[in-house]
Amino acid sequence: MLRHKFLVTAALAAAIFSQAPAFSADDPVVAKVGSLEIRQSELDLAVQNLDPQLAQLPEEQKKVAALSGAIDVKLLASGALAEGIKDTEDFKKRMTYIADRELHNAYFRKHVIDAVKPEEVKARYDKEIAGLPKQEEVHARHILVKTEDEAKAVIADLDKGKDFAEIAKEKSQDSNKDEGGDLGWFGRGRMVPEFEEAAFALEKGTYTKTPVQSQFGFHVIKVEDKRDAPPPAFEQVEEQVKQLVMRDKYVALIDKAKSEQKVDIVDPALKKGYDEVSKMQDAGDAPVPAPQQ
Repeated sequence: MLRHKFLVTAALAAAIFSQAPAFSADDPVVAKVGSLEIRQSELDLAVQNLDPQLAQLPEEQKKVAALSGAIDVKLLASGALAEGIKDTEDFKKRMTYIADRELHNAYFRKHVIDAVKPEEVKARYDKEIAGLPKQEEVHARHILVKTEDEAKAVIADLDKGKDFAEIAKEKSQDSNKDEGGDLGWFGRGRMVPEFEEAAFALEKGTYTKTPVQSQFGFHVIKVEDKRDAPPPAFEQVEEQVKQLVMRDKYVALIDKAKSEQKVDIVDPALKKGYDEVSKMQDAGDAPVPAPQQ
């Protein structure tokens, strides 16, 4: 298993392979490897690009792990410079790709990630909530017994005016008997079909007049209340909504760029696949791409 993972960005790679980089006075040297220097800015980049597991370490340990990775990079970079790898066509192609990728990431961060305003996220939340279909919920209690005759006896007691919760505490076989059989609020799809059908058919304040059989036994159900399910709180879904806002910004950014620059794909198969992906993005079916590494 690798001791650490160190991702080299274009800025860091440029510093590694430059003999005389320009640094400001507030960017001190933190280590030297032969003739190569490791500056504070490079160490900061190394910390930012630590493997996720190492990123959980305390701050000082993260710095040590990042410095260890940076030193390893410099050690091998010295050998690469000595062998002239910096001047090979393959290396130049890789550096061009890395530079483009980092420009993409910086532009993405500026115009998508950092451009999202809190009020935009809240407005999108309100829009999404307004468009949600109403979902009914019931607040119900139940008494679970083993036989149909026991369930009928419970119903007879209820017909006589006995308290549902008290009967549940006395006779129910369910684990929530001490709470008077209270199941709280639930929507469709949460209970077994037989139970759900009976519960949602009841009016507020009424109970089943015949036993309801399920795989667990026989139920007597009472619906305490009904309501439209409340929407998820903004705090619960803020990050998901933020992703929607980011996706819209990203799609708008790409559409604008495509309107200004022609994209020409020569290979027919690749063009077909690219067009399909583009349609998914336009329809909002594709997720927001993260900055590339």
